Amino acid sequence: MARLVVVSNRVGLPKSGARAGGLEVAIRPALKKRGGVWFGWNGRIAEGDPGPAQTLRKDNVEYVTVDLRKDDYEEFYNGFANRVLWPILHYRLDLAEFSRRDLSGYLRVNEYFASGLAQILRDDDIVWVHDYHLMPLARALRERGYKNRIGFFLHIPCPPPEILTSLPNHDRLVSALGAYDVLGFQTETDALNLGRYFSNECRFKRLDDETFLIDGRAVRVSVFPVGVETETFARLARRAVDTAFVRDVLDSLSGRAMIIGVDRLDYSKGIPERMNAFERFLGQFPDWRGKVTYLQITPRSRSSIPEYADIGRVVGETVGHINGAYGEASWTPVRYINKAHSRTALAGLYRAARVGLVTPLRDGMNLVAKEYVAAQNPDDPGVLVLSRFAGAAQECAAALLVNPYDPEGVAIAINKALAMPLAERQERQAHNFRVLRQNDLGRWAERFLAALEVPPEPQLAPVRAAGGGH
Repeated sequence: MARLVVVSNRVGLPKSGARAGGLEVAIRPALKKRGGVWFGWNGRIAEGDPGPAQTLRKDNVEYVTVDLRKDDYEEFYNGFANRVLWPILHYRLDLAEFSRRDLSGYLRVNEYFASGLAQILRDDDIVWVHDYHLMPLARALRERGYKNRIGFFLHIPCPPPEILTSLPNHDRLVSALGAYDVLGFQTETDALNLGRYFSNECRFKRLDDETFLIDGRAVRVSVFPVGVETETFARLARRAVDTAFVRDVLDSLSGRAMIIGVDRLDYSKGIPERMNAFERFLGQFPDWRGKVTYLQITPRSRSSIPEYADIGRVVGETVGHINGAYGEASWTPVRYINKAHSRTALAGLYRAARVGLVTPLRDGMNLVAKEYVAAQNPDDPGVLVLSRFAGAAQECAAALLVNPYDPEGVAIAINKALAMPLAERQERQAHNFRVLRQNDLGRWAERFLAALEVPPEPQLAPVRAAGGGH
């Protein structure tokens, strides 16, 4: 079996206690099962030129990490990746701030990663690159002569060509994805959008519904929705709900029902809109006042970027307004926590929550929604209220699907979730859990790597008219 080399912006170095991000949760089980190398940034900023790569081995995984210089970090990560690519790929053209200097930094760091990989790559390695930070990486490796099978998975949304073409230098950046052999996306819509871009903008020849001919290679564009370790997380939640931490939280609620939201502080998560919907719920359904508490856990991120500081201020002010308007001496409607919690603690809180409120404005998948479903007690489950604009909505179809831009609709869904009869809750939970178990995290990695390891041999099919989707 060929060695697997995983590449991502940040490497999830072995540690305990900290809340892992979604990408790390997705990658680590596959890499531990198969073994191999995980290459990327270690989170350190070098004072001068970065030194040599550092290597750490644990079990069957070798972690190879590099430092970044301060200007690399500012231009590549804070700059182009998070102030241009992130908003545009989340359909937020209004928040994109393009700088040619940042683009140069983005391309420079991708070249730096390619040079680092050149020190460790073997001819038969399978390379799996993750997320929007590293879109041009395969092209940089191809230019160095590497013919390895290289796959790319986008963990966030891929918008339609009408939005992708607003990206400065899109013809240079998005077309660079054609240097990969397999391009994986969370949803059919995401894959269709890139397929349309390849057809309409790049004029790549389509070989079949999923495959394009690019530089003499058959490039597959397909859907591989990320899951969670469903059964494992369910077992964790069963144990965690009885821990001292979760019992203390429940005791502090004095028998009130709990609504839970868990999101990184990011404008794509729709937290201000969700707060407004909860306020609308309290105003429209006064019988629930004093009987339900909304716990929002929101670790801060990217605080040096002005847009993130702004949204933190808005959310804090909104929480204060709601608690001031509706709170009583014996009851605080919203508990807003900026501290990260362990996976175990969250699993227990999910299981104890009557409603899971997951309403991003746009999300590639959203594993919180899936973890909430996996954590539920099948005999007395809670209800997932889920944005229809999250990738998870395609699998969690039995959730209460809402438009996060419609506060009244979300308020009505919260009321419906809290008042839902047991039989209906059980039926919805059973449906969602069954689908998640079929699309378990392990199957995600197996399906992607199977597609990457075996080159396709498509037959040339009649090409659809220009402008057709795939």
